[in-house]
Amino acid sequence: MTSPHEAATDLSAFAGSWTLDPSHTAIVFLTKAVWVLNVRGAFQAIEGSGTVGADGSVSGSIVIDAASVDTKKKKRDDHLRTADFFEVTAHPTITFSLTEAHPKGAGKVALAGTLTIRGTTRPVTLLADVSSTDGSVTISAELDIDRGEWGLTWAKLGAALQNHVVIDARFTKS
Repeated sequence: MTSPHEAATDLSAFAGSWTLDPSHTAIVFLTKAVWVLNVRGAFQAIEGSGTVGADGSVSGSIVIDAASVDTKKKKRDDHLRTADFFEVTAHPTITFSLTEAHPKGAGKVALAGTLTIRGTTRPVTLLADVSSTDGSVTISAELDIDRGEWGLTWAKLGAALQNHVVIDARFTKS
């Protein structure tokens, strides 16, 4: 295992099973409304796990509660839960499934997998910082997505379909 606070580049150092700590995980998104107004929101992770093989192979997932969307504006949040956006009654979760990871040097790892939103699954790759401290691993990544690729195309005039997502996820050794 890497020393405390050391950034990882050799994934085999993390061999074993890992469990997401939802209380130390943040999923935040940023978008624009009416061309210029910044809208910031967050989701809560429900669960997640990962496995790293001795050879550095990986698999895992993070499951997010779609109904937990919170932009600090009730009317907007209620609308985001409808069929115009996440349709949370039919699609209660958003899931990232990890299938590959490749060290990119200097503590960076390319994480490849699929993102499922509202029943649509698409491939995504994120460049993440991976670090460890005292039996836990923190993965920090940012991703730009076009929500229209997942069927979330409703927009008022001037609303952006582009979203910037920031993820900080902590996993503990199982």
